[in-house]
Amino acid sequence: MVRAVGIDPGTYSMDIFGFDDYTGEIIIDISIPREEITKDPSIVLKYLEKLENVDVIVGPSGYGIPLKRAQEATIEELSYATFITEKDYDRKLRIVGLRKLMNMMRMSRLNIWFCPGVIHLNTVPRYRKLNKIDMGTADKIFSVVAAMRDEYDRGIEPEKMNLIVIEVGFAYNAVIGVRNGKIVDGIGGTYSSIGYLGAGALDGELAYAIANSVEDFSKILLFRGGVAYLLFNDPFKHSVEEFIEKVNENTDAYEAFLEGIVKDLARILVSVGKPSCIYLSGRFIRVEKFRRDLEDRLLDFLKKFNIECEIRTISRMGRNVKEAAEGAAVIANGIGGGRYKKLIDCLELWNSSGTIFDYIVDPELRRAIMDRFRNVPI
Repeated sequence: MVRAVGIDPGTYSMDIFGFDDYTGEIIIDISIPREEITKDPSIVLKYLEKLENVDVIVGPSGYGIPLKRAQEATIEELSYATFITEKDYDRKLRIVGLRKLMNMMRMSRLNIWFCPGVIHLNTVPRYRKLNKIDMGTADKIFSVVAAMRDEYDRGIEPEKMNLIVIEVGFAYNAVIGVRNGKIVDGIGGTYSSIGYLGAGALDGELAYAIANSVEDFSKILLFRGGVAYLLFNDPFKHSVEEFIEKVNENTDAYEAFLEGIVKDLARILVSVGKPSCIYLSGRFIRVEKFRRDLEDRLLDFLKKFNIECEIRTISRMGRNVKEAAEGAAVIANGIGGGRYKKLIDCLELWNSSGTIFDYIVDPELRRAIMDRFRNVPI
């Protein structure tokens, strides 16, 4: 019997979910607005400390840290997993609240674990990582694990799983590929096509133009320029449902959004081959019209290339949290030797290693970047 808890640090909310794999009891199922976490990161620890007899907790891990107990993580690892400039630290961006929370967890006596991002996984060939950072943050791995849990509960052994997870979130999209039960490639939010809030992958020339036209290139800019800004001045004041209702006012927004997801799927197919199924996840998938429209686009694309596979949504045990929080709890269960240990072992999270900057090809640039972000305050 393992009582496990997982935490998903979404852009809009931070979700905490826990379950008992023997009784099926839901231990915790809450969603906390991120602005509250930014103001007071200790809120999360207060919730965790109230829980009884919890065996393992998987905490939010930013861009990721090789799998380890939070108490074993170094300040440098936390700095890289949430890397920002001093100016962005002073601006108190949402990632600052996450950064402080992770440090609190590092100093906590609770059995909290940090998890890798896709780039830390040795199951992803090195050549696919060159000049990449965001191949999928730790929470994207959480979503993949939630999908694999669904497959496992249907009686499919981990090593026989060939699937793709498409996450359509409030800020970004991501597409992660699994072959023979192992993550083999990933397109993270700032590397994907245009998202709801975020502009997605930037043309190198645009990045150069921005860096030489604004006073400093803030991470704020990575959360702007998405399709939402074609309809709203402040997307945080509007729901995703409102966006879907208003898309007829700007069809470019909807077309760019849907087509970009299909294009990212096409890129991942190169690494995965023909998947047995595609799982959909994220805040937008809860909106029926969007989900149907996306499924139609995906099926039409797959048909052109004679790929037959099911498209499913990730099941949810809880009522309030997103899929990633449940996936984090499944990882915690596996770490604790519970029902899903075989699933977590197959993913080889234990063999994760390195930093998010290890695959920058130019050695001088790599050293400069690592030095730049190593000592920003926690």
